[in-house]
Amino acid sequence: MIDELVKKAEIECKEIFEEIQDNEYYFSSKVLEAFRKFKVNEGCFNMTTGYGYNDLGRDIIENIFAEVLGGEAALVRNQFISGSHALTVAFFGLLRPGDILLSITGLPYDTLHEVIGIRDNPSSLKSFGVKYEQIDLIDNEFDIEKIKEYLKKHRVKVIEIQRSVGYSNRKSISVLEIKKVIEEIRKIDKDAIIMIDNCYCEFVERLSPLEVGADLIVGSLIKNLGGSIASNGAYIVGREKLVNLCSERLTLPGEGREVGPSLGANKSILQGLYLAPMVVASSLKVAVLTSYLLENLGIEVEPRYNEKRADIVLKLIFKDKDLLINYVKGIQKYSPIDSNSDAIPSPMPGYDVDVIMASGAFTQGSSIELSCDGPIRPPYIAYQQGSVTYSYGKLAILSVLKELNFKKN
Repeated sequence: MIDELVKKAEIECKEIFEEIQDNEYYFSSKVLEAFRKFKVNEGCFNMTTGYGYNDLGRDIIENIFAEVLGGEAALVRNQFISGSHALTVAFFGLLRPGDILLSITGLPYDTLHEVIGIRDNPSSLKSFGVKYEQIDLIDNEFDIEKIKEYLKKHRVKVIEIQRSVGYSNRKSISVLEIKKVIEEIRKIDKDAIIMIDNCYCEFVERLSPLEVGADLIVGSLIKNLGGSIASNGAYIVGREKLVNLCSERLTLPGEGREVGPSLGANKSILQGLYLAPMVVASSLKVAVLTSYLLENLGIEVEPRYNEKRADIVLKLIFKDKDLLINYVKGIQKYSPIDSNSDAIPSPMPGYDVDVIMASGAFTQGSSIELSCDGPIRPPYIAYQQGSVTYSYGKLAILSVLKELNFKKN
């Protein structure tokens, strides 16, 4: 029955798959042109150590990321541990004691709660005197009137927008929605720095947030733009002055982007970006297939298979603790690495509840390889993302669904 449903899905989703492949071609062209423009050569693969002075490959990588993502400058480093680390560096680079950080997409991702001071931590922004406020979305849309009213009464230094869902139950934010809210913000405040958490969103929509007025975007290289090849790292791209401030927080004032050894990472970062359009397209196709199958098997999903997507994340709203756990266990079982391991709910740094995570990936925590995770709390949502190829993702999803023995509606 599952095999028959898959055949039906691939017929009904043909036009959606073709649109995804058109986007893959568009971004492949953009990446290739950037590689040619900045004359990537074998010498770019050479490593530097120590201070990392005059690292040709590192500097070319940053030029390419700025070009592809529509920014003036970029900071792309393997010294970043994660996307959350890059966001933290950006916050501490931009904000000073007495400044206000305003989130207009509600509560940010769990791993930022101690960074900001939502949960107490002596190293948080709050401990340095940075104030935090948030304005929640209303029915998955920006609360424009409340945002404008707040900006009229307060001088805000940084406005943060988290595009992807984190572990929430809202929708992801499209670039066009960002464009609309930025236009409204600029009617009130010309100077506030608009910073976008762009994780999971790169190469999904053709427009970059920087092309619609955002000042800075931040993302991880073990997600979309690493193409499953980069073994760690993250990026900050946007206005040069702001990127420089962030770079002096990652390294040190006065040296900024001029230092930081590549330690042999340049080739994997370049190759990952080169493959990223294809890998993101595969992830999106697997998400569409999974959406179609689960919808037909009675599980609520978001987004639905035929809805426009702003990121690679698919929410599977199981509303059942055991079903969530068993689905995630199944993804682990049909992963290429650690398939013999049993995924179990466990405490994780940065989270206040147990989390179950399937990530049988070549790079630890890589979300662009097929992965699935979720916090053990109602309504018991699994967050699925990735797959290096459509075939590998399809094989895993089919195997899991057959083992769980779903019955078609």
